[in-house]
Amino acid sequence: MSPARARQPAAGGGTPELAKEIEQLVAAKEVIVACGPGGVGKTTTAASLAATVAARLGGRVLVVTVDPARRLADALGIRGIGNQATRVPDEAFEAAGVHPKGELHAAMLDMSESWDALVRRHAPDHATAQQILANPLYQNISRRFAQGHDYIAMERLYELHEDGDYDLLVVDTPPSRNALDLLDAPARMQEFFSSRLLRWLTVPYRSRFVNMASRPFYQVADRVLGSQLLADLADFFILLQTMREGFVARADAVDRLLRDVRTTFLLVTTLEAVPGREAAEMKAALAERHLHLGLLVCNRVLPPSFTDTEAARAADALAADAPALADKLCDGLEADGEPISADLVARVLEEVAHSFANFRLVAAREGELLRELTASNSVTVTVPYQPGQITDLDGLLRMGAALWGESPPATRRQRR
Repeated sequence: MSPARARQPAAGGGTPELAKEIEQLVAAKEVIVACGPGGVGKTTTAASLAATVAARLGGRVLVVTVDPARRLADALGIRGIGNQATRVPDEAFEAAGVHPKGELHAAMLDMSESWDALVRRHAPDHATAQQILANPLYQNISRRFAQGHDYIAMERLYELHEDGDYDLLVVDTPPSRNALDLLDAPARMQEFFSSRLLRWLTVPYRSRFVNMASRPFYQVADRVLGSQLLADLADFFILLQTMREGFVARADAVDRLLRDVRTTFLLVTTLEAVPGREAAEMKAALAERHLHLGLLVCNRVLPPSFTDTEAARAADALAADAPALADKLCDGLEADGEPISADLVARVLEEVAHSFANFRLVAAREGELLRELTASNSVTVTVPYQPGQITDLDGLLRMGAALWGESPPATRRQRR
């Protein structure tokens, strides 16, 4: 990989070298795992990267999202996204003025369906699987399991990779309060099946013998939970134990895939204080676990013009000379047929200069955080702030151009 690099989008776009590095990165990988704090545009970035790869490089590309708002389906031009992949029609690309070289497919992680499929896969027989699926405790635990989304996302990733139907998988991941949740999900599943709590719940019902050390625990549990509930819990976890071998083996396989040379991580963040800190923690966690961070995307970044020295001087002069400028500007200036006073124009000019100073301060802080995040990173791309949300494939491809280090092409409205 090349030395560390951070790009601020310039008027003339990025460099051919940056675009070449990104193309080499995605061409060399089979799996890209998009991770990062919540609310930073991670889902949109993952979809944008997948759409751009399909359009520019070709092949069969699948983006898997956990986006609960399902707005991604509208942006991709398809009616809905489920656990099974759906191809994005070429007409959606053509409507954006692009003739794709490859195919783009999309799927959405369905927690309920994915857990049920996992049980059917690892249960020793059909009858046991049906007992587990029908158990109310399973239905609650599988939907509310604290790190369920993290584990299922990684499990679904492994399943799709093993199927081998796609040249590139781009997987959006759930936002995690703890940066380690996603990375530790496979190991946590292994620990769960080996936990002391699981043994405590199942041992007395596997055997009539309960040792003296553990007897007080069950006596208290019986009084607090009730004997029947404790028995129901034990029955459920005994059924769950029948899948232990399959779950542990699969969790180990998922962990190996995350460490495979064909897998890389895409870290998405904004340059705000809290997301920036969480991104730094995630970056450190990836390095500590020797997982490959291929691309760091800093999203919604203010343009470099806010840190331009000459622009700052112009803003200062605007504030200082606001009354004199207002006298010149308000001559003949009207609103709804009424003349506008010089005092009002002066206040507007001062407010504009004040707002510029505030944005300049924020941009300076963003620049400092960007320098911290990009230390020793392979490839870093900054995506400029755009008002509103991306709602169609045209918007995703425009963002993709920024990911490639290029100035976004004209919108369809501008092309007209």
